[in-house]
Amino acid sequence: MESERIQQLMRPSIRALTPYSSARNEFSGHASIFIDANENFTDFIGGEGRNRYPDPKHVLLKKSIEETLGFASDRIVLGNGSDEIIDLLFRIFCEPKEDGVVLLPPTYGAYQVFADINDVSITSIPLTATYDLDMSAIRERMEELNTQRSKMLFICSPNNPSGNSFPLAQIQEIASLFQGITVVDEAYIDFSEQESAASLIDDNGRIVVLRTLSKAWGLANVRIGFAIADPQIVRIMHHVKYPYNLSGIQQETAVRALAEKTRVHDAVRQIISERERIASFLPSLSYVEQVYHSDANFILVKVLDADLLYTSLLNKGIIIRNRSRVIGCSGCVRITVGSRDENDTLLTALKELEEVLA
Repeated sequence: MESERIQQLMRPSIRALTPYSSARNEFSGHASIFIDANENFTDFIGGEGRNRYPDPKHVLLKKSIEETLGFASDRIVLGNGSDEIIDLLFRIFCEPKEDGVVLLPPTYGAYQVFADINDVSITSIPLTATYDLDMSAIRERMEELNTQRSKMLFICSPNNPSGNSFPLAQIQEIASLFQGITVVDEAYIDFSEQESAASLIDDNGRIVVLRTLSKAWGLANVRIGFAIADPQIVRIMHHVKYPYNLSGIQQETAVRALAEKTRVHDAVRQIISERERIASFLPSLSYVEQVYHSDANFILVKVLDADLLYTSLLNKGIIIRNRSRVIGCSGCVRITVGSRDENDTLLTALKELEEVLA
């Protein structure tokens, strides 16, 4: 039944799709002569294989993810950042002008952007004033959502911009009640003690978990995101993605980064320590109204004048994120945890602005 439901949720044109098969998709094993893919036989930059197409199946990178993070290779789809994965899901499950998605604002703004790009309607169920999931409102709206053409529901945990994680039991309940695809975005989970929603997939194949190497793994410039999903969803995502969506350079860099697990975990502990140091300092400032608990590598802060704080720090060469125009975040700024030296400079600047902003 679950398999049939997933099939029904897909766009008919996607279910019937015959995927493009590249030369490298059709080849496995070892060879010494490659004259199958219309490549230039000359490597002009010195034996690094840049003249050859990259592995479209991402075999070595998936193996590294499995060994380092514990997610089975056959459950993984890799993308050019998590944004490509999100766009893939829209293209697979949402018929333009007909289907919709459910968002829980304030949340990651790209969900709405991709909905708009794909001409997909949005139903919003805002978080509570304390940025918790409004379970009563979600339960009340669920029958409506399931009878409408709501195909996906996005949960960002830890949430961006609020920074808090949502209880796994609540995510499980929502995914069980919602008859579409529940997408759980765990971009910041490395900074949290929250268990991954990937543990729920065996019992509910309509859950898709998003992860990234941009945050904790320090590869924002490399653009590596991935989904963990039921093999049926993985298969169709591979059919729809671009044949060579990740360059060999991206894949090689990610494999090297994943081999640095100990260093990365040490860095994450340092970020968490700095996050708590900043969070402890901020309430001493007279213009700070509230510091929200964070399980991420950033802190959401409510201040008396977010615009003035943003501009004042910008004049000092410090850039933070003004979130005051985001629904549910009036008067708020988001501060990313930097190095200890960067954080010291920030805290000094914030103290110096006391007279201006109080």
